Amino acid sequence: MRLREIAHSRTGDKGNISNISLIAYEEADYPLLVEKVTPERVREWFGDMIQGEVVRYQLPQLAAMNFVIYGALGGGVTRSLSLDPHGKSLSSHLLDIEIQP
Repeated sequence: MRLREIAHSRTGDKGNISNISLIAYEEADYPLLVEKVTPERVREWFGDMIQGEVVRYQLPQLAAMNFVIYGALGGGVTRSLSLDPHGKSLSSHLLDIEIQP
């Protein structure tokens, strides 16, 4: 299944840092997200789009997690040649990750 079947996401940015939230629709699915969507998996999924570290913050009281991704926006909004220098589409790309329950 793809993440979008059990979760939704939001994205923000500051400079060359992208901030991606992943929020379970149902609280019961949160442990599966914690197990399957690790910082390593996110780094691997985005591949060369990410030049820096991926840090995950867990928010169990919200059935959510937040990924702070450094070096993700091609230098930042004012310096990037990317079609999406704000990184808003990164949340949609994250939701395409396939996981096995």
